[in-house]
Amino acid sequence: MKIKLTTIHVDNQENALRFYTDVLGFTKKADFSNGPYRWLTVTSPDDPDGTELQLALNDNPAAKAYQQAIFKQEQPAVMFFTDDIKADHERIKASGGTFTMAPTEVTGSTIAQLNDTCGNLVQITQLARW
Repeated sequence: MKIKLTTIHVDNQENALRFYTDVLGFTKKADFSNGPYRWLTVTSPDDPDGTELQLALNDNPAAKAYQQAIFKQEQPAVMFFTDDIKADHERIKASGGTFTMAPTEVTGSTIAQLNDTCGNLVQITQLARW
């Protein structure tokens, strides 16, 4: 088995698509609508057939409550990994991303967090080289 899809709930799919593609640099993979329902995914340009991130509209009250609670607790809803967090930090800032935590060294890694403008915090992690 392998993981091919994971989901993040967003309060606006158009804003989420803009953020995850224009700011973070992911690529739109799927975009299908059926009435009011929209299936929208992005993927890493480095691995276009790899794991997809579904940008699901947050119209489920339980999911919305969870999303708001973890945001309020300043917990990231999703984590991405990079080999060069400082370069990605500068690139994302230049693309309009707003960081809530600049790159910070913690045990075993360097992390940064930013607001996805759609109700979530995103963490970027660079693992330490031992």
